[in-house]
Amino acid sequence: MSAVTWALFLPACFAINMAPGPNNMLAFSNAARFGFGHAMLGAFGRLVAFGLMITLVAIGLGALLAASETAFTIVKWMGAAYLVYVGIKLLRSRFEQSEEKVEGIVSVRELARHEFLLAAGNPKAIATFTAFFPQFLDPSVSASAQLMEMGGAFLVMEVVAMAIFAAGGRLARGVLQTGRMFRWLNKGVGAFLVASGISLALTSR
Repeated sequence: MSAVTWALFLPACFAINMAPGPNNMLAFSNAARFGFGHAMLGAFGRLVAFGLMITLVAIGLGALLAASETAFTIVKWMGAAYLVYVGIKLLRSRFEQSEEKVEGIVSVRELARHEFLLAAGNPKAIATFTAFFPQFLDPSVSASAQLMEMGGAFLVMEVVAMAIFAAGGRLARGVLQTGRMFRWLNKGVGAFLVASGISLALTSR
């Protein structure tokens, strides 16, 4: 990719990274409840999912999902169900006054698992890679190599987006000093995830 192409790709890609989607909202909520470090380490679960997706897109799975109604529908419904599941858990969760106690209840592994499954269960992510990345491909160079390069840049910017949302959640903790306010935060993020799951389930190809 030329310098001009990168100059066009990077800002557009970062705008996608910064979209307040399910994973970013989950990182915000996790940081508010468990701290910046827990949220960031947990959010790396999504990087594994996105890395796998980028690799699959590079070898042609994007084309399969675009062509196969059955494959797309299966992934879509699995992702929608998990979004609703996590959203309901947040809606029903209770606030713990002690931050140390809360961190002991939810491990980084558990947070990373949620982040991974949220990312992996959303076919819109693969659709984004499939529809967005090819717009910047140079036909004279290997498409797979270019897709992997763009994928690497995407993951780096995703880390920045993770940090911004986690920092925002951690700062919000200073405002959310009462259990009642934390419950409202959980309800808000939970409702967002449930709505995202329903929206995903209703999305057509």
